[in-house]
Amino acid sequence: MLLSLAQWLQTYFPELGFLRVFNYITFRAVMAALTALLIGLAFGPWVIRRLTELKIGQPIREYGVQQHLSKSGTPTMGGVLILIGIGVSTLLWFDWSNRFVWVVMLVTMGFGAIGWVDDYRKVVNKDPEGMRSREKFFWQSIIGLIAAIYLAFSVSETSFYAVVELFFRWVSSGFSTELPPKADLMLPFFKSISYPLGVFGFIGLSYLVIVGTSNAVNFTDGLDGLAIMPVVMVGSALGVFAYVTGSSVYSRYLLFPYIPGAGELLIFCAALAGAGLAFLWFNTHPAQVFMGDVGALALGGGLGTLAVITRQEIVLGIMGGVFVAEVLSVMLQVTWFKYTKKKYGEGRRIFKMAPLHHHFEKSGWKETQVVVRFWIITMLLCLVGLASLKLR
Repeated sequence: MLLSLAQWLQTYFPELGFLRVFNYITFRAVMAALTALLIGLAFGPWVIRRLTELKIGQPIREYGVQQHLSKSGTPTMGGVLILIGIGVSTLLWFDWSNRFVWVVMLVTMGFGAIGWVDDYRKVVNKDPEGMRSREKFFWQSIIGLIAAIYLAFSVSETSFYAVVELFFRWVSSGFSTELPPKADLMLPFFKSISYPLGVFGFIGLSYLVIVGTSNAVNFTDGLDGLAIMPVVMVGSALGVFAYVTGSSVYSRYLLFPYIPGAGELLIFCAALAGAGLAFLWFNTHPAQVFMGDVGALALGGGLGTLAVITRQEIVLGIMGGVFVAEVLSVMLQVTWFKYTKKKYGEGRRIFKMAPLHHHFEKSGWKETQVVVRFWIITMLLCLVGLASLKLR
C-alpha cells in the first residue's frame, strides 16, 4: 500500500525524489520487520490482558510432563498477535499486485483460522484435544490443495487470469500440459540436477510440504519459546532464497530458477521475523502467553508455501530439521506402540515421551536447556541450508 502511495506522490510531485527508496525491496523488508516488531511489542500486553480477562487459558494434559501442570491457565491463542503483526505489516509494505504474497498470506491466515477454531474448542469445552484430527486434517487439506493447484500454474504465469486460463487449458487437454523446468524438484548442493514432477507430482509434493510443515511446527510448539525462534530463523533464511529466485541477476549467477515476483516474498518473511521476535518477548520462559494452534498451524503453513514457491522443499527439510525430528518422533512412537500392542499385547515406546522435546525433558534436561539447544541446532541447519546458495 505504501509503495503505491509513494509512486503516486512521485508522479504528481517529482521533487519528492527521495520516495524512490520505496522501490527497493530490501528497504521495505527492513521496514516491514520493524513495523511488525513494534506492533507486537506495543499490543502484546493488551492482548495478554484481554486473553486473561476472557479466561482463555491453556488446558494441560494430565498425562503430560508433570512440571507443566503449573502452566495451566496461562493465556493461549497468542498466535493472534503474530498474525496481526504479519498481516498489517505485510499489507503496508508489499506490492499489492504480487500474486505470491497474496497466496502465502491466504494460506497463513486460512491455517490460522483452523487453529483458532481448535483453540476455541479447547478453551470453551475445556478439552485439551480440541478439534478432532480428522476434521482438522480435512480443512488443512482443502486449503493445501487449493494453494498447491494454484502454485502449479503460477510459476510460469504472472497474473491471476493467466493462471486460471492455463489451468482450464490443462484440464481440456486431458491433463497433459507440462510444467516449465523451473517447477522441477531441485536438489541442493548440485548445479544442474533436478527432477521433473509434472503437474500431479508438483501438486502432490506441494500439498505434502504445506500441510506437513504446518503440523510439524504445531508438534514443536510444546515448550516456552521452542517453536517461534526456529520459525523466525527458517523464515528469514527462506526470505534470502526468495530474494535470489526473484532476481534475474542473482538467480542466473547462482544457477537458481528465475521466478518473477518471488523476491517480494522477502517482505512477508521480514514481517514474520519481526512479529515472531515480538511474540518471543512474551513467550520466553516463563511464558506470559502461548502461541496456540492459531499461531503454530498458520506459521507452519506459511513456511511450507514459501518453500514451494522458491523451489526449496528439500532445503526446508534441512533447515527445519527440528520440525522434521519432532513430527517423526510422534509418527514412530505411535506406529511402534500400535505394532507392539498388536503383537505382544502390550504397547511399547521408542521414546520416553513424544514429541521429541518431551523425551529430553523426561531424560533430565531442563526446559530452557531443551529450548536453547534446539535453537542452536536450527541455527546450524539454517547455515547449512544457506550454504547451498553457493556450494553447488
